[in-house]
Amino acid sequence: MNRRSLVGGYVVAGVGVAAVAAVALLVSPSFVFGPLEWLAAHPVRFGAALIALAVIRPFLAWPNTLLAVAVGYGYGWTGLPLGVALLTLTALPAYRLARAGRSQARAALPAADRLFDAGERFATATGGVRAVAAMRLFPIPSDAVSVGAGVADVRTRPFLLGTAVGELPWVIVGIAVGVSLDRLAAGGLSAVDPVAIVAMAGIGALLLSGPLYRTFLGEQSGSAA
Repeated sequence: MNRRSLVGGYVVAGVGVAAVAAVALLVSPSFVFGPLEWLAAHPVRFGAALIALAVIRPFLAWPNTLLAVAVGYGYGWTGLPLGVALLTLTALPAYRLARAGRSQARAALPAADRLFDAGERFATATGGVRAVAAMRLFPIPSDAVSVGAGVADVRTRPFLLGTAVGELPWVIVGIAVGVSLDRLAAGGLSAVDPVAIVAMAGIGALLLSGPLYRTFLGEQSGSAA
């Protein structure tokens, strides 16, 4: 088997992992438990498929938390570092595209120039790591945060670190679901506590409140004076 065929096989397997994980959250557990168990029985192949999926996931418009669910089922809590790495990796394509096209976007949308400037000022005042981490704590699409960071010209290293920190709670939630899939197949039920999501959003709001006030409300107060 040549290298291209091998990579193609991993991509197909990666799509299969995410599809099974997605269906696992929506339909009867007994319907998907068998295929997922078969995939997880080969740890190396399973890990390679997850990496391939992390690369192509943004182009499929699938929630990135599905990666953490699959990691949780395949590796349990020992897969936590892998889950963080995968969710960080899968955020890169949208960020790279947005950052590369920010000049063209500003030229094509002159009416939005003030919005671009506001995003850049906010990212500068907050700090790239803090801004990205805090935004990822909110229950909003991960790719939207990646695009916003790229448009705001957040540097690559702060983006990666902020993504890893901000996605960590979502990885924990996803792995908790993935670890529970065997109990789900046995007829049990494990749901994500909405309180955890509200708590994460609250922490994100607290992290952003000070810089938000200084950047925008402070400027308005200064102008009024």
